[in-house]
Amino acid sequence: MKVAEDQVVEDDTGFQDDEESFFQDIDLLQKHGINMADIKKLKSVGICTVKGIQMTTRKALCNIKGLSEAKVEKIKEAAGKLLNVGFQTAFEYSAKRKQVFHVTTGSQEFDKLLGGGIESMAITEAFGEFRTGKTQLSHTLCVTAQLPGEDGYSGGKVIFIDTENTFRPDRLRDIADRFSVDHDAVLDNVLYARAYTSEHQMELLDFVAAKFHEEGGVFKLLIIDSIMALFRVDFSGRGELAERQQKLAQMLSRLQKISEEYNVAVFVTNQMTADPGAGMTFQADPKKPIGGHILAHASTTRISLRKGRGEMRIAKIFDSPDMPENEATFAISGGGVTDAKE
Repeated sequence: MKVAEDQVVEDDTGFQDDEESFFQDIDLLQKHGINMADIKKLKSVGICTVKGIQMTTRKALCNIKGLSEAKVEKIKEAAGKLLNVGFQTAFEYSAKRKQVFHVTTGSQEFDKLLGGGIESMAITEAFGEFRTGKTQLSHTLCVTAQLPGEDGYSGGKVIFIDTENTFRPDRLRDIADRFSVDHDAVLDNVLYARAYTSEHQMELLDFVAAKFHEEGGVFKLLIIDSIMALFRVDFSGRGELAERQQKLAQMLSRLQKISEEYNVAVFVTNQMTADPGAGMTFQADPKKPIGGHILAHASTTRISLRKGRGEMRIAKIFDSPDMPENEATFAISGGGVTDAKE
């Protein structure tokens, strides 16, 4: 009988493994001769998985207080043993891509445009002028990410980083009414942080990584509304542009890594700027998203939003690795983003 019981227990752990195996805990390095004190140092800067070590340069690891070059080499070597560092076939990779899920936007048209919704393991950026629905889309996603969806998507918690003080819990209540879910439960599942400076915004990402790791597989979406606002304030003029773009690049690279490491969807909103030089080139629309090429390359999918008649908004795919450049019309209602009524 005891044997049978053992088997049952093994089956159980096997099942859990499937859920957990998305990332390997950094504590596994202990088996490869890395002591707990060093592992704690790594965790203190938000590196909680073996993949996280692979995603960090030796130079950055040496900057962590108390880690010498020799230790860093040893840590890198141990991580290399635990991970497949080389190549895999496209077929193997496509099997891994099956873990990607989509969070619905609340509008079927919009979802169709995005190939199912906001994709996990990727950064989706929506930009537009004020009143084009960026923040309303963020609020709607806070609720829809918690609802079970297509293709076995189970729903999960959301982290919202707000840089412009536009987050309103009451909006979430209205949107929760539309999907007839419990107000308090919806608000409980959203973790909110207000960022005041671009440095603070970067520090919050360390906390985000720790949280994703602590509750593995529970969080499904990270929203930053808006990604560039604080960089616009903290760095002014051409003189500080290079530094600003460098800091921005580091932050976006961190975001991309977090999304791949923990299989979460990252949704960021972005502002526009008037391009004074564009008047000379007969462009129809002289406005462009800020953040320059750095942000343009970092976002996996870029959506441009513009205002239509009344409550109508038009979303257009601006750049995407797998979706064609189409447009979709959606509406903003009391219950968030919905399909436009013809």
